[in-house]
Amino acid sequence: MASAQLRDTRRRIKSVEATQKITRAMELIAASRIPKAQGRVLASQPYTAKLIEVIENVGAAGAGTSHALLERREVKTVGLLIVTSDRGMAGAYASNIIRLAETRIVELQKAGAEVAVYAVGKKAQSYFRYRGYRIEQAYLGVTDTPGYGDARAMANTAMAAYAEGRIDSLETFYTQYQTAMRQVPIQREMLPITPPESTGESEGSVSYQFEPSPEEILDRLLPRYVEANIFNILLEASASEHSARRRAMKAATDNADELIRTLSIQANRARQAEITTAITEIVGGAEALAE
Repeated sequence: MASAQLRDTRRRIKSVEATQKITRAMELIAASRIPKAQGRVLASQPYTAKLIEVIENVGAAGAGTSHALLERREVKTVGLLIVTSDRGMAGAYASNIIRLAETRIVELQKAGAEVAVYAVGKKAQSYFRYRGYRIEQAYLGVTDTPGYGDARAMANTAMAAYAEGRIDSLETFYTQYQTAMRQVPIQREMLPITPPESTGESEGSVSYQFEPSPEEILDRLLPRYVEANIFNILLEASASEHSARRRAMKAATDNADELIRTLSIQANRARQAEITTAITEIVGGAEALAE
């Protein structure tokens, strides 16, 4: 009969094997989503680049910088759009962004500014609500596969708050996707909009005529510009989340392999000790009978 130590070790091996199946499945799921997320990030970049080009042309045509979204004023309340995740099991992905955002919140509060949090993802919502920060809006269920409608809703909420004076600037905190192994937490100002700097007329440049006026075109373009930037942020954050989760689950699976090997050695040693003890008892009993 197996000893209590051997039974306990075997139960632990079965438990680790069950956990390993889950982590391996999560690793494979995350790995299958990374290429699609990468493709969406790349596909969204030409649209934003063309928007910047058109805004430069409109600005050069004399639209000026009088639009409400370009207006800079005294900062009394700062809105923070913090993009994390709805689910865990992604290593330090969410905590890195939360740490960066909270450091900024402390800086703003020391400077006498109020802070309004726009939390994207359950992790950010739970963290900042638990610590008593003012959460203006929370967006859940959008981080896994964000859509342009989600970005438009966030942009409209932020631009309305900015236009009404409830916030005087908007800063975004998200994870920038660089490679499958490297994702970097980023802080970026979104409102007021900093007009793209024109690179000047190059050889072969084209002169445009605008209908309606450049001011009206700019009035339509700038909200689209904010939407496109927030959409890019959500896509980069989604790709970063899947990459971070794949890496974390791979590490967990490898650790489970190592733990199973260690426990198997312990179980074999315990079994060998039992066998040795049993043989010793049999030999001792036989010698006693022989005497």
